[in-house]
Amino acid sequence: MTVKLGVNVDHIATLRQARKEEIPDLIDAVKLVLKGGADSIVAHLREDRRHIQDKDIRDIRSLAEHFDLEMASTREMMGIAIDTMPDIITLVPEKRKELTTEGGLDVKGNVKYLIDYVGKLESKGIAVSMFIDPVKDQIEASKKTGASYIELHTGMYALAGDPKKRDKELEDIRNAVKHAKQIGLRVNAGHGLNYENTAEIASIDGVEELNIGFSIIAKSIYTGIEKAVAEMKAIIRSAK
Repeated sequence: MTVKLGVNVDHIATLRQARKEEIPDLIDAVKLVLKGGADSIVAHLREDRRHIQDKDIRDIRSLAEHFDLEMASTREMMGIAIDTMPDIITLVPEKRKELTTEGGLDVKGNVKYLIDYVGKLESKGIAVSMFIDPVKDQIEASKKTGASYIELHTGMYALAGDPKKRDKELEDIRNAVKHAKQIGLRVNAGHGLNYENTAEIASIDGVEELNIGFSIIAKSIYTGIEKAVAEMKAIIRSAK
């Protein structure tokens, strides 16, 4: 099975919101992301709306053939999800002061609430995924909620500097994928993946999609900035 690529476009919106202007245009960027070969568009609508906005969700939905909406498990977000109908919802933990998602969702500690929450979304035809650490108890709790998917948090693997620790984290992810598949869950993975560490995760049998954002957006500055500068220089020269 070929692993698919979901591209998270949050940080394009982060740049736009820094000046609260119309550039960079998120939807123009989404079109280029799809042209580049992305299989899915991923966006996190945070409660504080620090980057992606409600209108962005509607615009992405109208354009992307496959859309993964990341969100907290709140009633407000459920309403937005049902209104916009993404293909999949990924439930993530969310803290106001964090720079990025710091760890997996505690599904085990919130099973009763999540059973009802997931049931409402799945009954509308929206697949639900739990963003969790590669821990057996959390995988089994995710299954109890009725979710179709889990997304394994790869951050500890990605940040492991020591080779032995990195190998251990990678083995934990492999074991988590295997267990999830055995109990009937579909598996995605992501967080902290970049151009140096993604191949090992992509090679794990059973992983369906890798969701990657920041490293792709960061690299695009270098792969595209030369052309952007040259085009501006040409405009200035032509004005003489």
